[in-house]
Amino acid sequence: MAAAGEPHGSLYDTIIVGAGIQGSFTAYHLAKRGKETLLLEQFPLPHSRGSSHGQSRIIRSAYPQEHYARMMAESYRLWERLEAEAGTQLYRQTGLLVLGPSADPEFQSCCRTLAQHRVPGQLFTSESLCRCFPGIRPYCGEVAVLDHTAGVLYADRALRAVQDGFRRCGGALRDGEKVTGITPGVVVTVTTSGGVYRAKTLVITAGPWANKLLAPLGLQLPLQTLRINVCYWQEKVPGAYGVSAHFPCLLAIRANQASHHIYGLPSNEYPGLVKICYHSGSPADPEERDRLPEASALPDIQILCDFVSKYLPGLGPQPALVEHCMYTVRSGWAGAPEFPSPGWPTPMGTPGPHCLAGAKTRTQSALSHQLAPILFLGHSEPRNSHPGQAMSPWCPLTLPVLALYPSPTWGYFQTCGALSS
Repeated sequence: MAAAGEPHGSLYDTIIVGAGIQGSFTAYHLAKRGKETLLLEQFPLPHSRGSSHGQSRIIRSAYPQEHYARMMAESYRLWERLEAEAGTQLYRQTGLLVLGPSADPEFQSCCRTLAQHRVPGQLFTSESLCRCFPGIRPYCGEVAVLDHTAGVLYADRALRAVQDGFRRCGGALRDGEKVTGITPGVVVTVTTSGGVYRAKTLVITAGPWANKLLAPLGLQLPLQTLRINVCYWQEKVPGAYGVSAHFPCLLAIRANQASHHIYGLPSNEYPGLVKICYHSGSPADPEERDRLPEASALPDIQILCDFVSKYLPGLGPQPALVEHCMYTVRSGWAGAPEFPSPGWPTPMGTPGPHCLAGAKTRTQSALSHQLAPILFLGHSEPRNSHPGQAMSPWCPLTLPVLALYPSPTWGYFQTCGALSS
């Protein structure tokens, strides 16, 4: 490596800033295409400062948004390929129950996308749900649909597998190097705490640090960074809500009039603890993530306590363990990540801001697979092409700087590849 302040000898095809699931998957797919790729990470790996750490995320096909549902067949295929390359299990099929009022438009859209893409599913009334899953106490009149193909992605394990695959393809990964400067041009120069690097294209997948990196360039994306409480609840009977008992993942829509989804994963990563989380959080600076909100107000945890006590009576009334991560979402985000319209503003000709979901883990495998060729085509693929049809909102690239930021889905581990959690 070049000494600090001295240019590195290589001219890379692409430098990617941020080695979370999005950056790592994008780097992996570029390297597989033979592109000279450098992946930079400000923290020593592994770390728990961003959005891609933790042991589990939900992967599913039951999306209300058609463009996500359309990506999932390829996403599953790419995860299976990565499993084979890595020689380790990255996915466990558990199924996912989507629960909500039968007339709710979002619930109906989930049912519709499952049917359109021929994903095995099963509808439940409140009564049949109680019979099949006695640990769940649905609200009066609530129904459910089971996405049989859904399950749990092992997030930390998956991230390591992607990064190892990137290295096997000849990619360079430098962690513990914070970017201190970006100089645009026909060749982009990136200065870090450890060296100076040059590339034809720069991709920023820095999550909550994206706007800090873009500010010196006069760019700001409409992003909000949220501190998420990742809560684990003790089983009263060990294993009752576990993967070995075939308990599925959960996604509750409009539960108890909550403004955002509530999601859950069966006990697995921590024995006897079920992961139940609220799909929103409190605005926070990523450098001060663990500073409690004013007056220690944690409304999301109270919402979860109410939900668990009424809905999952076999769990303890308070979280036994609370961990933290960051979401980076579009300002004004309402809890359901989606692509912007093609008419969204595109600063300095870069692609419009996009949430990359599933990847965060679930879809990240597919999305980064689609993104990689676009970086070098200089344009988006035709709207009727496959798999690039899922990328139709992307605008033409006119500068060698591409700014990406994660959706709340790794997931929403949801993938640039897909991880919810």
